[in-house]
Order: sequence, then structure tokens, then C-alpha cells
Amino acid sequence: MIELKNVSKWYGKFQALRDCSVSVAQGEVVVFCGPSGSGKSTLIKLINGLEDFQSGDILFKSKSIRGGEMKMSELRTRVGMVFQSFELFPHLSVLRNLTIAQEKVLGRPAAEATTKALALLERVGLTSQAEKYPAQLSGGQQQRVAIARSLSMDPEVMLFDEPTSALDPEMINEVLSVMVELAQEGMTMLCVTHEMGFARKVADKVVFMDAGSIVEIGATQAFFDAPATERARDFLQKILH
Repeated sequence: MIELKNVSKWYGKFQALRDCSVSVAQGEVVVFCGPSGSGKSTLIKLINGLEDFQSGDILFKSKSIRGGEMKMSELRTRVGMVFQSFELFPHLSVLRNLTIAQEKVLGRPAAEATTKALALLERVGLTSQAEKYPAQLSGGQQQRVAIARSLSMDPEVMLFDEPTSALDPEMINEVLSVMVELAQEGMTMLCVTHEMGFARKVADKVVFMDAGSIVEIGATQAFFDAPATERARDFLQKILH
């Protein structure tokens, strides 16, 4: 479904990504992990066209997003994104946060968009919060709204950029439980996360990054039991203990 081919990116003279290649099949859950500053979030943002890159290519269903075969407007309706800082519209109610893009981008009638939104709020356990504003919700609740908002666009792929990093420890599980359900239902997911328990539970494979490069790609169990590189072994030893 998604293929990155030798992708490199620079910010001025600083090279943020170096010849990154990875493929993601339909229904696959892939976790990107590694130390801070390794390029994980940058890589995820490239897939949704939120950042440019200077060399290589990214294909979505065999169409290049760099060569113009896939328009950005089409890509972003098919690839949902959940950010670590929620990015909800603060001046709109929870319900309106879920309906506005359905109406403006997908052209859905207001009644249909509302029905879809309420069903998704029920799914994430927030039906009673529909008329509140984001500032009236906890961080965990806001992130669940953000997930529901992305799902309201009927995406084929979901990208998660450290969705629990801004949350209090008590709120992390309520967000991860929604993500686990999505994975179990067969949603194609790419997740940047330090939640290794989540990775072990639902990921099909793990991509380990360091200093802008993909150091190792492995099946989840193999990665945790016997990582192939010394750098990955060192990282796991520190983060798991």
C-alpha cells in the first residue's frame, strides 16, 4: 500500500533522513521507534505530504506522491493523521470538529456527516462530550476525538505521530485501547511511538531508526527477542529497563 524508496530529506545543510526505504502492506501495523531526533516523525509527515523531500520517492498504491500521480488533496482524504498535540479546532465543538471536513472536503450532507460523527464518538466512548469544546476535555479525551475525526474521513491508512507523548500516564491507555481496536479490525497503521507494550501487542513489524537512517526492520517478536544490530540492542536495553 505504501512504499518509500531511498527517501532523503534536508533542512538546509542538515540531512534529516538518509536513503530510507520501507514498504507497508494493506492491513499491516508498523511501529517506528528510536531515540529522539532520529527522523521518525519527519518520515511519517512525508507520507501525508506535510513535509517535502529532496530525493527518492514515496508511492501510495503504486502512485508517486512526488511525481504528481497522486494529488495531495486526494492523498490526505485517504491517509489520516493523528498528531501528538491533538490539533483540534479550539473554537468548534467536538461534534463540529468531526463534521466540518466531511462536509467541506467530502461533500457529505450535514445530516449524514452528523450521523457518522456521532457513531465514531460512541466508538471512542465520548458521545456525552459532543457539544463540549476541546478545552473542556482531558488530554486523553482530546486525542480520542482527534482519532475519531481522522476516521470520519474514511481513511485507508492511519498515521500516528507519538499520539500519547503529550498525555499524563493515566490517560495513555484510553488512547492506546482505541488504537489496538483499529489494528485488530485490520486498519493499515504506521505509528511513531515509545510505547513498546503497544508495539509488542499489535505491530506486525518494527522499524528502528537512528540519526536519520533506518537501522533495522524486523518482525515484531524477532526484533524484541533478538534485534539484529548492536544499536537496536542498546536502545531496547535502555527503554525496556
